[in-house]
Amino acid sequence: MTRIGSGIHASTSGYPYHADMRSLGLGQWIVVATVGGGLGWGFVANAPATGMVLILLAQITFLSAAAWRVLLILVSLRLDPDPEPARRLPRYTILAALLDEAEILPQLIDRLDAIDYPRNRLEGFLLLEAHDHPTLEAAAECAIPAWLKVLIVPPGGPRTKPAALNAGLAVASGALLTVYDAEDDPDPLQLREAAARFAADPAARLATLQAPLRIRPPAGSGSGFLDRQFAVEYAALFEVTLPAMARLGLPFPLGGTSNHFRVEALRAVGGWDAHNVTEDADLGFRLWRKGYRLGALRCPTYETPPGHMIDWLPQRTRWLKGFMQTWGVHSRSLAGLGWHGVLSLTMTLGMSLLAALAHAPSLAWLIATIAIAIVAGLPPEAPRFALAVLVVGLAAAWLNGKIGARRAGVPYTAADMIVAPAYWSLLTLAFGHAVWRLVAEPFAWDKTRHRRDPAVEIAAMAEVDAGREAA
Repeated sequence: MTRIGSGIHASTSGYPYHADMRSLGLGQWIVVATVGGGLGWGFVANAPATGMVLILLAQITFLSAAAWRVLLILVSLRLDPDPEPARRLPRYTILAALLDEAEILPQLIDRLDAIDYPRNRLEGFLLLEAHDHPTLEAAAECAIPAWLKVLIVPPGGPRTKPAALNAGLAVASGALLTVYDAEDDPDPLQLREAAARFAADPAARLATLQAPLRIRPPAGSGSGFLDRQFAVEYAALFEVTLPAMARLGLPFPLGGTSNHFRVEALRAVGGWDAHNVTEDADLGFRLWRKGYRLGALRCPTYETPPGHMIDWLPQRTRWLKGFMQTWGVHSRSLAGLGWHGVLSLTMTLGMSLLAALAHAPSLAWLIATIAIAIVAGLPPEAPRFALAVLVVGLAAAWLNGKIGARRAGVPYTAADMIVAPAYWSLLTLAFGHAVWRLVAEPFAWDKTRHRRDPAVEIAAMAEVDAGREAA
């Protein structure tokens, strides 16, 4: 095991604003004061009219979001041509930042060693924390291949995944670099596809490629509802939304794992923001500001879902908190984003936050409308435009999920579609928790517990049985 020198960090060049800047900028204060003052004056002058205007604006916003989803579905129908294999495979660095992963570490090592890439062109670093003795002990007991090394991240704050990745970036010698999480099972050909797509860009403006993440629920899971909805949510994002945005030439928030980078571009923007708890979302826009492009891969990485509510809620809270951080960082200055960047920032992070806030109240309004009508013995009545917005929004979301699920090979039945609003409403709970955590503990990292994938043991048992039958 090797310790990374405590003085080694990624550069701090690029966009100057980071998540540790907790106060609003001048422009942000002006917007807040203008909107707040305008609403206050409107409610004092004519509260009913102001309320109607706000409702109308909300409805137009959600119709726009539905139209955006339909556009991305149509764009995603066009597939990028397969790239020519790279004539010369560049040196590749793999980073895996791990914390409290003793249980899953042997599985990760086996999966990384199954990657199809020349070993003399490959290096990998398991980035472990000095205080994480169980994982360090597990690493000492594992048979680690020669190309993969254990590096101990220096102590100090913040103690986050991006801080560990920056330490790994400082010692990386590859021209290309990718990040994997502890539970990942990447397609063995993923690095070769990424190398080919980078080689097909001689101008070197393509800075990063996002591989699709596909959820593989463990057999016999006791959290089937969350697992299935989570899998469809991932499928819609990684099989439809992000590839379509890449084809439109727009920036997008990266997925946190299975991101492939040109190391030169990654260092040019200062690596990851160590204080942002969704450093991946921030980095996509940071690269865009520097003039780089983002792309998508076809070779997937398989993951397991977080599982029960006790694991799902902290993970989703961290994501929404990080989206708030990233929105605050990149709305400090729109210069450098351009209208493409502003559109993308709004339709990804902005809409995600707004939807998370609105899901539960919207469902409650619908249920209350129906319940009151039943109690009163009357047919349910609601504004037609509001119902139209609801129907169009549901249809777009269901269609997005259905197409993504089919591409990812995950089930999405009519029953799953009917109960989907209940899952979406849970996002409102996570949103409220995220707001509180952003104020109380802005840089705290809610760690998701990862468990060994039962599919590994099942596959191993199947191989043993097949061997016995052959004998």
